[in-house]
Amino acid sequence: MRNIKLTIEYDGTHYAGWQRQKNVLAIQQVIEEAIEKITSEKVDIIGSSRTDTGVHAKAYAANFHTNSNIPAERFREAINSKLPKDIVILYSEQVDEGFHARYSSTGKKYCYSILNRLQPPAINRNYVYHHKGNLDIEKMQQASKYFIGTHDFAAFKNTGSSVKTSVRTITQSEVVKCGDIVKYYVAGDGFLYNMVRIMVGTLLEVGNGKVKPEDIAKILSSKDRGNAGKSAPALGLCLEEVYY
Repeated sequence: MRNIKLTIEYDGTHYAGWQRQKNVLAIQQVIEEAIEKITSEKVDIIGSSRTDTGVHAKAYAANFHTNSNIPAERFREAINSKLPKDIVILYSEQVDEGFHARYSSTGKKYCYSILNRLQPPAINRNYVYHHKGNLDIEKMQQASKYFIGTHDFAAFKNTGSSVKTSVRTITQSEVVKCGDIVKYYVAGDGFLYNMVRIMVGTLLEVGNGKVKPEDIAKILSSKDRGNAGKSAPALGLCLEEVYY
């Protein structure tokens, strides 16, 4: 039995996130069915994390076990031949038996993209959140720095989320503007359900003048979801990298 790691790029527009679910189509299901077509094996792919409906990924990591004698590097083209155009295997490689896409991960990096102009987008409309109101980028940049460090992010997790601890360590948190596009980059050792989207929603309130940059520290301390902003739409979010 071999352990194969996949690095995957996907457009999440038409999928219910990564994890296989009943009555909806997920990325995991599509790739598992593709692997079965080339190996005649029913496999259970282990993903590095769940991603929400509509969220995209540039380098999602996953692994599966197989008895197939297909060379590890050739799984890439073999699986791609059975996949739709919005899911692509970038790399395939054999890894140690102990490698686990989720539990071996030491962190992840996300990017959230915002189109800040009056008119909505025609091009790339599935990959950016359109915000037509003026944003104070400098204040958003100031606010983003309050996320860096080890904090209890209870105020930035979706209600009903069940986790052992909501303490996470953020190593990168920055807002960058280039023309009409505003990007928020955030990296850390792990993220709670909807955490990045709620962080973005709160930063947008800072940009709109509804929240002061220094209020981020107070929201974190409160551990109250009601004090943070709304969850930003999924389409602007992309998983950039998984660290091992």
